Amino acid sequence: MAAPGAEEDVFGRYRSPLVSRYASPEMGFNFSERRKFGTWRRLWLYLAQAEKSLGLPITNEQIQEMEANLDNIDFKMAAEEEKRLRHDVMAHVHTFAHCCPKAAAIIHLGATSCYVGDNTDLIVLRDGFNLLLPKLATVISRLADFAEQYADLPTLGFTHYQPAQLTTVGKRCCLWIQDLCMDLRNLERARDDLRFRGVKGTTGTQASFLQLFEGDHDKVEELDRLVTVKAGFKRAYLVTGQTYSRKVDVEVLSVLASLGASIHKICTDIRLLANLKEMEEPFETDQIGSSAMPYKRNPMRSERCCSLARHLMTLVLNPLHTASVQWFERTLDDSANRRVCLAEAFLTADIILSTLQNISEGFVVYPKVIERRIRQELPFMATENIIMAMVKAGGNRQDCHEKIRILSQQAAAVVKQEGGDNDLIARIRADPYFSPIQGQLESLLEPTSFTGRASQQVARFLKEEARPMLTPYQSKMGVKMELAL
Repeated sequence: MAAPGAEEDVFGRYRSPLVSRYASPEMGFNFSERRKFGTWRRLWLYLAQAEKSLGLPITNEQIQEMEANLDNIDFKMAAEEEKRLRHDVMAHVHTFAHCCPKAAAIIHLGATSCYVGDNTDLIVLRDGFNLLLPKLATVISRLADFAEQYADLPTLGFTHYQPAQLTTVGKRCCLWIQDLCMDLRNLERARDDLRFRGVKGTTGTQASFLQLFEGDHDKVEELDRLVTVKAGFKRAYLVTGQTYSRKVDVEVLSVLASLGASIHKICTDIRLLANLKEMEEPFETDQIGSSAMPYKRNPMRSERCCSLARHLMTLVLNPLHTASVQWFERTLDDSANRRVCLAEAFLTADIILSTLQNISEGFVVYPKVIERRIRQELPFMATENIIMAMVKAGGNRQDCHEKIRILSQQAAAVVKQEGGDNDLIARIRADPYFSPIQGQLESLLEPTSFTGRASQQVARFLKEEARPMLTPYQSKMGVKMELAL
């Protein structure tokens, strides 16, 4: 097959499925070329405005010309310029100057490439967090509603994926919510810790701006402050090299990787519960689970989350390596890598949050299946309670223990060797030794008596910790999430 020509449609060339298949339009736009280069032009405008306000000979006409062309980007011209110059920033300086001939002489005045490059990255990272946080809050809210609804429903707990003491469906969900609340705090902290690079010059010394303002240090500091405020930041880094420290990228992707780990754990639990037929993710009327096996109801949304979460968790290795090999004030081997990993981390986090929201809004619980599994395992768990009841009725603890040990082994043989149901309670009923507590057996086997304080823990956790964290996001929480694919 011949390679497609330049005019080939979009289906004739590779497109990242993160954007073409999964990500939200708003996150896709945040990392788009139009957003990036439009922000570059705004940063050049902020710089010119601040320089003018501090006395440099820049006219109102030049400022107005720049303002009128912020989004008038000739991408074809910029691509041709970059091919000729082999420099992306200068290509866009020339392209901007072409539509702003009066302002051409003062565009990028005193700045280095990282003035637009790094500052734009910081703006986009900040705005990426601002897109993710309400989505994460929405997921927590949906799960909190689910936990509250099923706070009292007993279910078999698992440790080592082996039957353990009972818990409740709502309490198990609170374990998921607690991890996501930690992620919410981590994302907020990472966003709030971001600062602006500001106007620092080629190696971070601000030498070019000090020359522009004829040695006036106060004006250089004010220039830095003005541009920082115009870009929507409260603070700028006081020291930088040519770039802001690449440790910042490590911190950003670390919290996103941690979010990925949380979602992977949650969706793995959901997949295991689907296998047990206790709970399922939503399954649509016309959805096909398998092309070969029409009865299948595969947990494909949870599987998608796990698949993409693994990708998200691995991305943090990139900024770790990049930060470790930045020589002195900077090396350019960070650039191509960062173009990929920063965008992909936010796009992937966006996708798995949207998918998990969709899952959490359509959970299907099967109480009868849960009850049946409890009945299979509860007789063994109830043996300690039965021993205590016999002792209270005048029995000997050691004799009772031996009786139950023998009966338990017989019942286990029926389950494991014959494939039958657990008949331990029937064996206890049939043994005259246990006649003093025959009337208590039903109450001793009541599942809710084995869940401890699970229900109370759910109520307190949701009231005191989970729901208060959602208050800042109430007006931004999304509507019900429908997935295109």
